[in-house]
Amino acid sequence: MFSYMKQGKRFYHEVVALAIPIILQNLITNSLSLLDTFMVGALGEAPMAAVTLANIPIFVIQLMTFGLQSGASVLISQFHGRGDKGAINEVLGIGFFVAGVFTLIFGCIMFFIPNQFMSLFGNDAGVVALAARYAKIVAFSFFFDSLAQVYIAAHRSMANPMLGLYILGASMVSNTILNWVFIFGKLGAPAMGVEGAALATLISRVLELVIALGHILLGKKFRFQFARLFRPSRDMIRRYVRFATPVLLNETLWGLGTSLYPTIMGHMDGSQPILAAYGLVGNLVNMSTVAIFALGGTTAIIIGREIGAGQRRDKVYGIGQCLDMIAFLGGGLVGAIFIALTYLVFEPYFYPLFHLSAEAAAIATMMSVVSFAFMAFRSFNTTNVVGVLRGGGDVRTATAIDLAPMWLLSLPLAALAGLVFHWGIVPVYLCLSLDNVVKLFLGVSRLRSGEWIRDVTVA
Repeated sequence: MFSYMKQGKRFYHEVVALAIPIILQNLITNSLSLLDTFMVGALGEAPMAAVTLANIPIFVIQLMTFGLQSGASVLISQFHGRGDKGAINEVLGIGFFVAGVFTLIFGCIMFFIPNQFMSLFGNDAGVVALAARYAKIVAFSFFFDSLAQVYIAAHRSMANPMLGLYILGASMVSNTILNWVFIFGKLGAPAMGVEGAALATLISRVLELVIALGHILLGKKFRFQFARLFRPSRDMIRRYVRFATPVLLNETLWGLGTSLYPTIMGHMDGSQPILAAYGLVGNLVNMSTVAIFALGGTTAIIIGREIGAGQRRDKVYGIGQCLDMIAFLGGGLVGAIFIALTYLVFEPYFYPLFHLSAEAAAIATMMSVVSFAFMAFRSFNTTNVVGVLRGGGDVRTATAIDLAPMWLLSLPLAALAGLVFHWGIVPVYLCLSLDNVVKLFLGVSRLRSGEWIRDVTVA
């Protein structure tokens, strides 16, 4: 029954070798957010709620960047399997251009009209004002970050995940030190509070791009072919639009949908403790999912490479089944562990560090338990959508499976429960988790069909 799990030691060794650097990258990225939350949380509940509010549109920007990376990776991983470095250069050039344009547009909005923009996501005037001050400083940091991330993702798709670990590790160290300096006014710097956290983020993102540029100039594993980088062919642009655009649309709409979660909460009665709890629990959930997203990324690399190299369909299908099952079982184990940690560690020892009110702490516990209870489903869905279906070139179906349950079920039900019927945060948060169940059944059906195996290099 589970014969597809017999992939051999070499296969599992490769999965681990690819996944560990990606896990560490994800851990670094999420640790940065948690450190921001921890240090800003020391200033009080209102500043933490403000950073949570500001991170709503920032999260969308980051997901758009992730969408650009993932869309390009669909092509790069398969071209890497064929050994076509010229085509990889063309995909990279398009990715740099699109990422730069998108992040510059968002940066201008956040810099020039921060108060008006932040007021779209909350109704507490004090929290909105703090969030606007944070957003104005951090606005253009994601331009630098997006270019570095596209380059990191390209190397990851070419089975070189260590580059991202080095770049993001340097970013984490600098961000942590600068947070301490600027938030609390150390080493002669003024105590800037929330604005200090934003300045630290901006500087660390510039550093990411500087290191990436240094690697471009000095690296030997992959050389830029500037003629093809800056002048991609019409055929490659067509391929990019066909295969990357649905992924970009997927991540953008998923990010917009996810950003509506705290937006709904931000317009509920008693929004400040709810947002503070959501900001803290969101970081804990992100920390718990670093391996899940790493497995999804690893799956996309392996599936894409095997298809590009001309591997048999039944072999690719078995790999997809195997990695999805690992994700489901691993997610269930992680969820059970973190539910136990919620009651044994987080509630009695961790939450008090953030100066949460009793109401916010109770909400945080509820959110944690619900989130981790659905972890097995979320883990399967992530690996199946991001890794198997996208890596296999089935980007349109992956987009439909990822978005339809959120926009047609979870968001409408949560909005009705929280803003129309005023049922409180527990029913709202349960509604926001229902899409994971629907995605599971849709994803299993598509996986079993085998129709997701497509060679995009000959499209």
